Amino acid sequence: MAIEILHPGLASSLQDSGRYHWQHLGVPVCGSMDLFSHRLANALAGNQGDPATLEMTLQGAKIRFLRRAVIVLSGADFSPCIDDKPVAMLCPLTVPAGAILSFGSHRNGARCYLAIKGGFSAPEVMGSQSTSQGAGFGGHYGRRLKKGDVLAFNWPLHNTSNLRLPFGMPDIFPAHRQVLRFIPGKHWNLLTDREKHQFTHQIFVLSQHSDRMGYRLEGEPLALSSTTEIYSEAVSRGTVQLPAGGKPIILMADSQTTGGYPKIAHIASVDMPYLAQALPGAEFTFNEISLYNAQLYSAQRQWWLKKISPTA
Repeated sequence: MAIEILHPGLASSLQDSGRYHWQHLGVPVCGSMDLFSHRLANALAGNQGDPATLEMTLQGAKIRFLRRAVIVLSGADFSPCIDDKPVAMLCPLTVPAGAILSFGSHRNGARCYLAIKGGFSAPEVMGSQSTSQGAGFGGHYGRRLKKGDVLAFNWPLHNTSNLRLPFGMPDIFPAHRQVLRFIPGKHWNLLTDREKHQFTHQIFVLSQHSDRMGYRLEGEPLALSSTTEIYSEAVSRGTVQLPAGGKPIILMADSQTTGGYPKIAHIASVDMPYLAQALPGAEFTFNEISLYNAQLYSAQRQWWLKKISPTA
């Protein structure tokens, strides 16, 4: 009841929704960069709870299945094949024992998620299976996968899934000059009206110097109206910090738990997949929304996920 990694791809690791309730001790949340795709893959596989999925970044892995399994692929399309035959995304796939899952050309997105029915049987650390690479725990020995790794999975009583994608699949891939909706942060008013206008009207470009900790944005630098000292405070995924250089940084899944840069904004959680699936060079603009609307959009997304149910 395992899979063997024949080639790990560029950056593959086990991730669930994250490691919560430990931030006050300095433990980062980590988890899937694209939480929607992670949860969608598990839902279509018929998994209960929040088992880890295999997150593959920019390039898919090559995997041999040592026992029959049912899997679902979501997120970025890396042209998946089973025994060199193309297979579909976003639907349950039965993989026979001995078969090899591989990936070809990159079609869209940056991160692909593989859920396996029954879930991977990686141990939980602080209530999560997520890989914390910086700390070296969770996932598979606290690191990215490498050639020769063998990942065990749980063998379900019913190794089938009749689940199908509901109508109205939300868009997760960034459009040209994708608009990111945000809620003003604690230090938003340290920007002058001119700087606020600049933040919401200029085009920012995703820097190649971006990773799971944070996405750096290139553009005309922003300046604060005051140089008041900011004490280090709690931060989270989606927090937009403004360092001294004036170029915003959006904190991502592996971000630190506290930071001393001004927090000028917070990206609405419903728009975080656009960032997770973006490639360097992607263009973004920002649009302010209320906390109420951000929560409403998030609730609508969760409602859509709950529509996934067994078919006759």
